[in-house]
Amino acid sequence: MRCVFLFASLFSPLLAQTWQDCTFRRDPDEYLNRQMRARQQAFDVTMKVHGRAAQVTTANVAAAAMPRVNFIDELLFSQMEARGITSAPLSTDEEFLRRITLDLTGRIPSPADIRSFVQDTDENKRNKLIEKLLGSEEFNDKWTMWFGDLFKNASFPAGFDRQQSGVVAFYKYMRSQIKADKSISEFAYDLVTATGNTFEPDWQGASNYPINSKTPQGPAQDTYDTMFAMTASNFLGLGEADCLLCHNGRGHLEQVNLWASRVTRLEAWRMAAFFSRLTMPERPNQISTDKYYRSFDVSDRATGTYDLTTNTGNRPDRVAVNNVRNLTPEYWGTATAPKDNNWRVAFAQNMVKDRLFSINMVNRMWKEMFNLGLVEPVDTLDPARLDPANPPPEPWTLQASNPELLIQLADAWVAYGHNFRAVMRMLVQSNAYQLSSRYGEEWKYDSIGSFARHYPRRLMSEEIHDAIAKATGSLGSYTVTGIGLVQWAMQLPEPQEPRSNGTVGTFLNFFLRGNRDSQQRSSSQSVLQQLYLMNDSFVTNRNKLAASPTLTAVSRLATPEDMTDEMYLLFLSRKPTAQERAGTLAMFAKARDAATRNAYIEDLAWALINKPEFLFSY
Repeated sequence: MRCVFLFASLFSPLLAQTWQDCTFRRDPDEYLNRQMRARQQAFDVTMKVHGRAAQVTTANVAAAAMPRVNFIDELLFSQMEARGITSAPLSTDEEFLRRITLDLTGRIPSPADIRSFVQDTDENKRNKLIEKLLGSEEFNDKWTMWFGDLFKNASFPAGFDRQQSGVVAFYKYMRSQIKADKSISEFAYDLVTATGNTFEPDWQGASNYPINSKTPQGPAQDTYDTMFAMTASNFLGLGEADCLLCHNGRGHLEQVNLWASRVTRLEAWRMAAFFSRLTMPERPNQISTDKYYRSFDVSDRATGTYDLTTNTGNRPDRVAVNNVRNLTPEYWGTATAPKDNNWRVAFAQNMVKDRLFSINMVNRMWKEMFNLGLVEPVDTLDPARLDPANPPPEPWTLQASNPELLIQLADAWVAYGHNFRAVMRMLVQSNAYQLSSRYGEEWKYDSIGSFARHYPRRLMSEEIHDAIAKATGSLGSYTVTGIGLVQWAMQLPEPQEPRSNGTVGTFLNFFLRGNRDSQQRSSSQSVLQQLYLMNDSFVTNRNKLAASPTLTAVSRLATPEDMTDEMYLLFLSRKPTAQERAGTLAMFAKARDAATRNAYIEDLAWALINKPEFLFSY
């Protein structure tokens, strides 16, 4: 939900007062149906990939009989048992290897990896693989991309934005924190309290986080509001904070969020007041050839308050409350005020201790690994509807699909010291994560919150690029200023890249990577995407033997049977079915010479890239 002025302030302060609008009141269904749409998308993708009653080699398993690895399994399988829902079987080794490699690193496994893993008889091989992937450089790439999306690390066209040098500094900073396995509470604390120049490397790269709060065409209070709203959404899951900075919850949010319906605008202002000493001026007296041209210096003033004295800008007028015009900070729900002048530090200290910080982070991580959040959308947490020991009054219900699981995950997050890898390890080691996405019975929409099967997802645009590059062995070669040569799309610091190759940039955009500003990343599918897979030069140039080391190696294998297996392992991470094998061997049997056989290899590569299965982690 957003309370907006339709950019009226760009034209006239008077218009800004009269064009005031609330997006919830304008379109209530947009907000009331968001959870339903998220579940419907998970259901539809599952049906697209596997159909309503896919044939599986192993029958479904009674939930009571499914082995429990940890409390995740205990809670989910117990819930299935209580609801009379059977579980999908565990994934095969091939399914698991492809899924875990994509989910943790954004890459597909090689044929050698697949053969080695399938042939390994060690009962602990899945856990060993998880450890290997968690410690890989590719893991750092994938999750730097994820945090880059969350924190909107991108260069925008407007003059007040973070520039390319700032994007690279922020990218390097985030990647260094992930590689060092820094506690997410420390990571978040550093971002919220960041100071320094936005173009400087190392710790000053964090100063690019506050830059996203710079709000044009309005008073300084608009920026303080934005800094609080984006931080509350990112780290506390409270997207409704943005609404509360425009109006009281009462009279606006009763249909959306029970907790927010009881919060006043004054309380939200006192939260925004934590940022009322933040200052981010552009580095002065610079010319275009200077290193710091259009950079920003982030710091805090020694004095300042949140003043209720505005009648222009991007939000409704801020007027005195009970004759009080100058607000100091107070952390909501605790009445905690700063002990000294370090107001941002005080906010960060309260934030990382806030129960919502843990709940928000584990819910976001769950969504990434299970492809549906326990609470959807992830930025709509309702603190009044999260505690199963303190349920809300009727007709409200507990918000999470499994409230006990969400709370225990948050407890585990705290117990692990907010360690990202430790919680990720716990998620992917569970049998709940390792279930097959294939289901031997009719799959019903009402079962979607049970997680009785794994929900497939369409690959991110960068993953599609990298899957094609890895399968063909034809890697990219993109020059990124401040970084150097980049071969994998998952290593690109922002959606404006690769600036050195517009064709690849266009390919990535058609798979909806977004721009981290006005266009959010999406996994939606379209006819244009299929046309690009069939015709774009990024694909057609790589499925030629002359450009592909892996296809060349296939052409040198001894038998058509070996060629067929290798091709399916390369592109789909599995061996062909009997029907697929028969069709492929019949095609190779028609080849009368090496040139024709090689042409068939190229055609098969193109066909496998264009199979719907290629686009999904399942």
